[in-house]
Amino acid sequence: MKLTLVRHTSVDVPKGLCYGITDVPLAETFRNEMEQIRKKLGMGTFDAVFSSPLSRCTKLATGIVPESDFRIDHRLTELNFGNWEMLQWESFYESDEGKIWYSDYVNNRCPNGESFADLLGRTDFFLADLQKTNFKRVLVVTHAGVIRALMCLIQHKTPQEAFQTPLEYGQIVNFNFEK
Repeated sequence: MKLTLVRHTSVDVPKGLCYGITDVPLAETFRNEMEQIRKKLGMGTFDAVFSSPLSRCTKLATGIVPESDFRIDHRLTELNFGNWEMLQWESFYESDEGKIWYSDYVNNRCPNGESFADLLGRTDFFLADLQKTNFKRVLVVTHAGVIRALMCLIQHKTPQEAFQTPLEYGQIVNFNFEK
């Protein structure tokens, strides 16, 4: 199965803001970014299109295929940063809780949020469900965290390797996912 992942387009939030599961607005450049993504994807068809439920993904998915042609899947939502949602990263980086999380973000949960292991788990359930289908080509509109989780699950990268991989807004990543 060819799995095509698209990270959502640029968001309209201050630089350095932690916004994980918060439904933030898109930047004014959305239409131009969407058109660039559509051109890169070409005229190919997909057996299925999935999207995170957050509007920064559903708006892009709607720009690629009609709304009735994609499925919302909550497992494709970005990492839940809990109490740190909508705070500047620097505001909690040096805190005791921040130091604990940063020392092992894979296993330690954000206060009232998730760990990367939690994100890996729900992403793995999504892949397990895909394995039960006959899809040959699947498009997923999602977030950098989910794409990094898929790098770990499909490409067997370590979380550290996945987080060292730059993922730009609107970036397209392709995987061959063997059943």
